[in-house]
Amino acid sequence: MHEINLKTERKTQLVNITELVQAALTDANGAAAALVYVPHTTAGVTINEHADPLVAEDLENALQKVVDDGWDWKHVEDPDGPNAPSHVRASLMNTQILVPLDGGRLALGQWQGIFFCEFDGPRERKVFVTSLG
Repeated sequence: MHEINLKTERKTQLVNITELVQAALTDANGAAAALVYVPHTTAGVTINEHADPLVAEDLENALQKVVDDGWDWKHVEDPDGPNAPSHVRASLMNTQILVPLDGGRLALGQWQGIFFCEFDGPRERKVFVTSLG
């Protein structure tokens, strides 16, 4: 298993980690797939378009509108306000994705990229990557 360390800059931020995931697969030749896993309850991972960075920005904005910070949240542990919206947003994404490999390379579509999804930043985060035989 390989560990990717990230430092996010904003409360809600999608970070393209495609190249970092590929770099973590140096010993994956012959493996069938890569598992990308986020061990956090206020973050996630997704696959979406990476060619236009405005797609990630649109997704960030949409998730903030779908799950509003101003609701009457019950879970409040952060002195800066409730982070319950961060937990809900993360639940709408995935904690893991599985990507087929072709000769050790991620078999993503032409426009696809892998994004780490931060919902409670800025923070230091981890992403685990492992190849599956």
